[in-house]
Amino acid sequence: MILAARPAQIWYNTHMRTYNVGLVGVGAVGTEMIRVLKDRNFPCGKVQVFASREREEVILGETYHVKKAGEDSFAGLDIVLFAGKTDVAIQLRDAVVESGAKMIDNSRAFRQDPDVPLVVPQVNAEDLDWNKGVIANPNCTTAIMLEAVAPLHRAKKLRRLVASTYQAASGAGAPGLNELEDQIRDYAAGRELTVKAFQHQLMYNLIPHIDKFDETNWYTLEELKMRNEARKMLHHPGLMLSCTCVRVPIARAHSESLNMEFEEDITPEEAREILATSEGVRVVDDPLNGAYPMPLDATAKYDVLAGRIRQDISRNDKKGLEMFVSGDQLLRGAALNAVEIAEHLVKRGLLS
Repeated sequence: MILAARPAQIWYNTHMRTYNVGLVGVGAVGTEMIRVLKDRNFPCGKVQVFASREREEVILGETYHVKKAGEDSFAGLDIVLFAGKTDVAIQLRDAVVESGAKMIDNSRAFRQDPDVPLVVPQVNAEDLDWNKGVIANPNCTTAIMLEAVAPLHRAKKLRRLVASTYQAASGAGAPGLNELEDQIRDYAAGRELTVKAFQHQLMYNLIPHIDKFDETNWYTLEELKMRNEARKMLHHPGLMLSCTCVRVPIARAHSESLNMEFEEDITPEEAREILATSEGVRVVDDPLNGAYPMPLDATAKYDVLAGRIRQDISRNDKKGLEMFVSGDQLLRGAALNAVEIAEHLVKRGLLS
């Protein structure tokens, strides 16, 4: 079963007002945010880019006058997308809110703040209605997982989930991707390999270590983020969720192996039917013909790919499923989600 990807929809009309957009941070995620704003025809008025210092910068072939971000930067803006560091988001939060703009933050700064909705629109858009000026983007691995898991949870009530992730080098930013590419070149040239961005050599290797370890339980913070964020977004504080997060030597797009237990019976056929009509998901599940989710196929795609859907044979009932998903962490897991939040703020009449 393979379903074609849905094109981006023109979701607004030509008589709709425009919205002035700010962007704080011009790295990989910030660049993707600008690309998505253009690709989805978001009704931008002006787009003002901010960073740590003032300069001219070419982004996707267009020259932007980048201003230094400060507490007086946001007057006249309707939406400010944050694609920078956690401490910058914390420092500038009050300034954005007091300016009257909505802050959509991609850092971890506010994800567990009870006064800040943590949102993937296909999962919990209704939480936008109680925002107080700040909306948080989840961790990219959580976003990719929940795109595919949330529709099944709504139908059959998820009880327990065990996830193993296969996370791309670029999930650690440009330094991670550059280090992998440098190691490949140096290995081919017979030179000594340099290890700085990761704890160990990544080429020809896997590293089961992403973020710091919590020494009380020996899970990493990345693994705990997935549990805590999923509980908040699904409004399911009792969800049993355990993760092992692994860095793998690929350039872009994360993959995840998911073992799920539901309160109600669910068959692979039912799961495919549910996911086939779920926005943000594309079912790729024809294993005899070599069709299943892979990071190469998910790269630069809007949808999370879901496949290898099968009954959990370790059980003697029909409450367990296995599934494999792949999604572009820079696009689907970060930039696209932020822009979709902005779209839903418009659709729900939440911008003044």
